[in-house]
Amino acid sequence: MAALARMAEQAPAYVYLAFVFAYGTQVLPQPRDFLLTALITAGLVSFVTIPLAGHLSDRFGRKRIYLIGSVATGLFGFIYFAMLNTMVPGWIFLGIVLSFVPHDLMYGPQAALIPSVLRRGCAIAGPRLAISSPRSSLAVSTADRNSVASRNRIRLLIAGYIAFCAIVSVIATVLLPDYTNRDICV
Repeated sequence: MAALARMAEQAPAYVYLAFVFAYGTQVLPQPRDFLLTALITAGLVSFVTIPLAGHLSDRFGRKRIYLIGSVATGLFGFIYFAMLNTMVPGWIFLGIVLSFVPHDLMYGPQAALIPSVLRRGCAIAGPRLAISSPRSSLAVSTADRNSVASRNRIRLLIAGYIAFCAIVSVIATVLLPDYTNRDICV
């Protein structure tokens, strides 16, 4: 369950970190340096939002904040591609920067949530969902960058995949126990 709970945190991160370069340069088309600058800015925002999410999870419950992040991730995939597909640099930049905020709502509490449910603090590897990269790349390689229908097809395909990952994460997280503010030492 812990590995499945990570799906909405891990799979979209591949899309937001790597796929954005293929999509941004081939379909939108935007300069690679512009996209990199947006990602660096997103990293700087995450420098604040990850610890903030961890703090919120300590105060309001790890599962609660993680679930909010999972739902936000599922919804934001559609918003993300809508912002990118405007082809307006400001909206593209904002979409990329904001893409990691829902991710951070999961990533912040994850370090406390996952070990607490394993009860022994064992490290686990999240599901390897790099499969999203080849499928996404295939969609981009067949895209006609001047076709609105093609951009919409890609957007729905990948945003739907992100939403699917979020649904799996929500179900798995609901099934996990929450040990927030409880001593779980064995």
